[in-house]
Amino acid sequence: MTRGLYSILLYLLSPLVVLYFAFRGIKSPAYRLRWTERFGIARLNETDVHIHSVSMGETLAAIPLINHLMDQYPNLSFTITTTSPTGSDEVRKAFAQHLGNRVQHCYLPLDFSLSVQRFLGQVNPKVMVIMETELWPNLVHFARKRGVKVVLANARLSAKSAAKYQKKPALSQPMLASLDEIAVQTSTEAERFASLGVHAEQLHICGSLKFDLQIDEGKHQQAKALRQQWGRVQTPIWVAGSVHPGEFEIMLAAHQQILSQYPNALMIMAPRHPEQFNVAAVTTTQFGLSLARRSMNEPVSENTQVLLGDTMGELLMLYGTADAAFVGGTLIENGGHNPLEPAAMGLPVSVGPHHWDFAEITELLQKAGGLTVVSDAEQLALQLLAYFDDQQQHQNAANAGLGVVSQNRGALQKQLDVIEEQLKQAQMI
Repeated sequence: MTRGLYSILLYLLSPLVVLYFAFRGIKSPAYRLRWTERFGIARLNETDVHIHSVSMGETLAAIPLINHLMDQYPNLSFTITTTSPTGSDEVRKAFAQHLGNRVQHCYLPLDFSLSVQRFLGQVNPKVMVIMETELWPNLVHFARKRGVKVVLANARLSAKSAAKYQKKPALSQPMLASLDEIAVQTSTEAERFASLGVHAEQLHICGSLKFDLQIDEGKHQQAKALRQQWGRVQTPIWVAGSVHPGEFEIMLAAHQQILSQYPNALMIMAPRHPEQFNVAAVTTTQFGLSLARRSMNEPVSENTQVLLGDTMGELLMLYGTADAAFVGGTLIENGGHNPLEPAAMGLPVSVGPHHWDFAEITELLQKAGGLTVVSDAEQLALQLLAYFDDQQQHQNAANAGLGVVSQNRGALQKQLDVIEEQLKQAQMI
């Protein structure tokens, strides 16, 4: 498939795209808003640098990088785009004092040719930084056509994604060749990019920005105070973080097994997407477990068995209240979410077998002894009970995870070096 054919197909499928956002808007009202941005017809200002991060996870990883660039180069202005409302919320929160001044924020337009061209014509960046592997053929093509320096930062490429690119060489190879630099996370992923025709001089192995996660001491203090407030200092607490439909029942079944050994144990279940909060609450009550909802400030009493983490931006702090964690999207064929967050908070981590989006990070943690792969509710419950029963085993796993995080820091500066080189070539610094 060529880019031209891709563009035609995209226009033919546009009614389905509209229906998709309308359907998402039923469950998540934020998707009903700001459609002018989605189609590139919002009025925007010209800025120097465009940074695109997809959703909340990518945005959180990008924030320290953006802050450094803003501090180091006060003359530069930025447009920061996301595709999801959760990512948008993180941008607005992190850069509130700069919005309307040095920072402009909007959704990235859908990859329709006219929408992308209008967006680039208004913003007119000299450098574009795309986080991870959120590559859109028309965005990259028209940016390159305008002479924009394009950097793929914190890049990751799973074997599954590489295989998809391999099946469409006429579309993927020109797009990848148009990237000026790729700051890739691991040597394995660099090899995958190379197998797709990316030249060695484009590739820089920098590590993952997620290892440079900075934990605010205030989160630790808030978590400690919250656990004391719940009266659960001595009883087990675990977090099922970023879980999806299909995993809710597995988490609850595992918790039922834990309750048979530790009747006062508490599970904090944090669904990945806001539109699933109510589904998770209903499923919990159907299991006959007592529930408190964080969003409603419902008290956690000695009888509460499940706390629903139905708020945004609190997961890292909630990890800090717990003794162990499971990271979701891994017991269904989703690809998983970041296991470094609970590891950085000092927790032993469990994941399911479908963790290909974080395969290298998972392997590092597993080899060190900080992470265990489980396949079902029974295995998860047995692993959690092992941590709760054996304090030394728990501490060894926690220390192993912290060690992996500490030993792999440094990606931020390496990726900044790549971006700064492009800023120099664009004569912006």
